[in-house]
Formats: sequence, C-alpha cells, structure tokens
Amino acid sequence: MQEENKMKKIGFIGVGIMGKSMVRNLMKAGFELHIYARNKEKVEDVISEGAIFYESIQMCVADCEAVITIVGFPQDVEEVYFDEGGILDSAASGTYLIDMTTTSPQLAKKIASEGTEKGFHVLDAPVTGGDTGAKAGTLSILAGGEEKDYQACLPLFEAMGTNINYQGKAGSGQHAKLANQIMIAGTLTGVCEALSYAKAKGLHLPTLLKSVSTGAAGSKQLDIFGPKILDGDFEPGFFMKHFTKDMKLALIEANMSGLSLEMLSLVLSNYEQLEAQGYGDMGTQALIKYYQE
Repeated sequence: MQEENKMKKIGFIGVGIMGKSMVRNLMKAGFELHIYARNKEKVEDVISEGAIFYESIQMCVADCEAVITIVGFPQDVEEVYFDEGGILDSAASGTYLIDMTTTSPQLAKKIASEGTEKGFHVLDAPVTGGDTGAKAGTLSILAGGEEKDYQACLPLFEAMGTNINYQGKAGSGQHAKLANQIMIAGTLTGVCEALSYAKAKGLHLPTLLKSVSTGAAGSKQLDIFGPKILDGDFEPGFFMKHFTKDMKLALIEANMSGLSLEMLSLVLSNYEQLEAQGYGDMGTQALIKYYQE
C-alpha cells in the first residue's frame, strides 16, 4: 500500500464538464496532471492552472502511474483504450487504469480482462453528483475491479469525491451507476409530471416546491432541477444525450437479466423523442419539455 500511495503522475483523458473540475481537484490534492483533449482551446484554462497538455493519448499516458478516463459514449471508451496508440498500447505495464465514464458493464469487463493480461490494474469507477459535485469534490464514486486496486487508488478518489464505495468485481461499478440512473429516471419524471399537474391546476409553483421539498416527496432531483425548470434554465450539468445513452445501457442489461423495467422504457422513449427534436445538448431537466409540447 505504501508504494501505491506514492502515485504522482496522473494521465487524464476527457476534460469536459465533469472532467475539468476533477482535474482541478486532483491538482489541488498535489497530483501532477497530464491531460489529453481533442480540442486544446477548450482546456486552455486548466493548462494555465498547471495541467500538462499532450497532442496524443500515446504521449499523455506513457509515463503516468495512473490514467483516468471520463469520455462521452461507449464507442469513445473503445477508441481511447483499444485503438492503435491508445491506452492499452501506450501505458506502462503496472499502470492503474480507471474508467470513470458511465459505459457498458460488458465493456468494463473487456477492458479489465485485456488490461490485466497486459499487466495493468483496471477499475471501472463511474461517478454521480453532476457538475456541482465535480466542482465541490463531493462526487459519489462507484468502483468495480480488484479490491486491492481500489484500495491503492483511494487517494485519487478522495481528491474527487466524498462518498466512495467498492461495489465488487469488474463491471460492478457500472452496474451500480446504471441502477442510479434508473432511480433518477423515475424521480425526475415524477418531478416533471407533478409540476405539469400543479401548473394545470393553477398552483403557485415556487410555493409548491417550498412546500413539498422537506416532506416525503423531497429529493435531490427536486432540489436541483425544480428551480431550474421554473426558471427555464436548461443548461447542462449533465447532457440529455448522455442520460439517454445511460438508460439504453440499463435497458440492455435489464433485458439480459430477463427484467421488464416498464418505467425505464417509457422514460427512455420520452427522452429519445426530445433528442430527436434537437434537445440532446440540454440538461436532463429539459424533460419538462415533453410535458409542455
């Protein structure tokens, strides 16, 4: 354990809405951040704050003790890990590889299997808490893989989150995150339907939010997105298109287990309809548009 805690050089791929704050918090904790992004202009701010930028994944990860990825979609994960010049080609044997993207549990198992064969320590560790949690360093981190590797990476996780839990073998972190997304799908739908009902009945919506937020109907989805919905604020803390992706992954896994998750299927359909109308780059709270149109 002493040796692992000496990790200093951290590669980070996927410096977006979530990743940028995670990079900052890792630097605040004393880690040296080596980053790769497709568009350098979008990460000039964290470069000016001390992150070291590379023009390729190969150059970025070559000399790092751990590499963290948080990209958009499963195909992006496939590319950064398996393409020629990708992480599995370029990182040094013994490196800790931590995918924090919400992706397929099957893909997490594939990375773990092939990575382990090549001498890497592989974890799937998706997060929840949105851009607010990423900025505050209070993310929930759901880790799957070998427990000894999870323990070795705790200093990294503790720089980014406060609710950090080991879920089990490879893929378990992804399964836990998909369960989280299923809960959100139902809760946010309930918020949107309740607000639509209250508006139709002529209630004063800010008063309603204040009234129910501390009772049995209270939730983080209500606290975070209720006011934004009333303000017409659809800026993404988490993109609708990424949430749609997550629900699709959850539905595939549910079908593989013979589960019929009717609520999930319905909410996914509603989001797909909105995405087809051009709302995919809005935040998840834009679900209210389904009830307004």
